[in-house]
Parts: sequence; C-alpha cells; structure tokens
Amino acid sequence: MAESDAAIGIFDSGVGGLTVLARVAARLPGESIIYLGDTARVPYGTKSGETVQRYAAGCAGVLLERGVKMLIVACNTASAHALETLRHDLDVPVIGVIMPGARSAVGISRNGRIGVIGTASTIASQAYDDAISAMAPGARVFSKPCPLFVPLAEEGWVHGPVPRQVAATYLEELLQNGIDTLVLGCTHYPLLKDIIQETVGPAVSLVDSAEATSHAVADTLAGLGLARDCDAPPEYSFLVTDAPESFARVGARFLGRAISPVEWVDV
Repeated sequence: MAESDAAIGIFDSGVGGLTVLARVAARLPGESIIYLGDTARVPYGTKSGETVQRYAAGCAGVLLERGVKMLIVACNTASAHALETLRHDLDVPVIGVIMPGARSAVGISRNGRIGVIGTASTIASQAYDDAISAMAPGARVFSKPCPLFVPLAEEGWVHGPVPRQVAATYLEELLQNGIDTLVLGCTHYPLLKDIIQETVGPAVSLVDSAEATSHAVADTLAGLGLARDCDAPPEYSFLVTDAPESFARVGARFLGRAISPVEWVDV
C-alpha cells in the first residue's frame, strides 16, 4: 500500500475529538481515519502536563503501530502540553488543534480582543494566549475555563434553560471585556455552538478549532503529497481504552450517526 493510502490517526481523551473527525471527514471524504478515544483516562483537562504527555505518547504509539500517515491531536489539553514533544519524537506529521484555531481567530477579529474558552488545564497552559500573541502582538486575549460544558455536551444537554444559564454565567466576563471573537478551545464545545452564539450575540464571531484544524490537515497532506489517491472507499475505525458501549452511545451524538464497531485496546 502506498503511504498516501494509509489512514489518518486521530486521538483524544474521549469523545470530544469526534468533532474533529467529522470536520476532517467532511473536508477530505476520501481519507481513511483511525480514531482512538482514551476513555480509561478521561478527562485530560484535570491532569498535570507531565501526565498528559505520557498519555499522549501512549496513544500515538497505538496509532503508529496501525500505520497511520499523519497524527491529529484532537484534544486541546494534549495539544497544549504534548504537541511539541510528539513532533520531535515521531516520524509522521503531527497536527494539533490550538495553532489552527488561533490563526483563524487572528484572521477574523476586527478589534483584536479575542476570547478563549476551554478546560481548566488548557486555559492554565496559556497555549492560545501565546499562539495568538505570536501572530498578533497587539491582540488582547481573555480566557475563561468552562468545565461544565463538557458534561452538558456528553449528556446531550445542548439546548434549553440549563445550558443557557451556564453559558450566560461563564461568558458574561468575556463580553464585558469587549471581545469580538471567541475561540471554542475544547473539542466538546461545538455541540454547544448554538447556545454559545445565542449568548454572545451576532456581533461576536465563533471559531471552531475543529473546523480550522480540518483546513490545516488538508493543506499539510497536499503539501507533503500524502493526500489519498485510491478508488476504494475510505475506512473508519474506532478504538477506545475503556467502555466501548458508552463511547458508541455518546459518540453518536457527536458524529450524528451510529458508531460501530468499537474496538477495545490497551495503551
């Protein structure tokens, strides 16, 4: 098999990275994808940077054993803490979700006041702050951890008074700071995109880091001559480190279709 015909590998701590898979599959419908959800150790957002690096290396190893041609770190926390180590240690291109999201935010913002929401670990890492400041030194970044958005997304509570109240509470401070652009800095958050947009209003542009990442993946594959050129239909494989039934049930909400089969693997 030609290298370009190999699958793209994607990993996340759980189901959130399926939003990245969905965007990549929509933009590159001919590409095969192997997705690994590290469900035995979710969430990464409460772990130390050193622990996240260790987990990420294990997930990358599983996917490389399956011959992937590219690795997408579809987790903002892992992108913040482990991306550079993975790029140094691996022989395949490695794409994270932070730099594409930051680049998109800088390109969209009109007043240079950019909000970022994510897990506590992602926000504490200041990875988005650093990326945005490097591209636009005059920009102001206002960050806010929004931990309750993750369970709301996984439980399907994406409409109604409960997520509306949570969003209003989390986002009030960012709106008071005059942001005109808001980065959804967690791969769960696109499921709450409608309620977040309703809360911040039409004057604030939302940046979906999963969508921005799909552009980066397409550009990288094309630039390296790794885009798939094969008449056979693409294949999708789903791996987890625990609770495959739960992953399939919750993951169906993220993909909008049934997920089957789901294979258990040891990392």
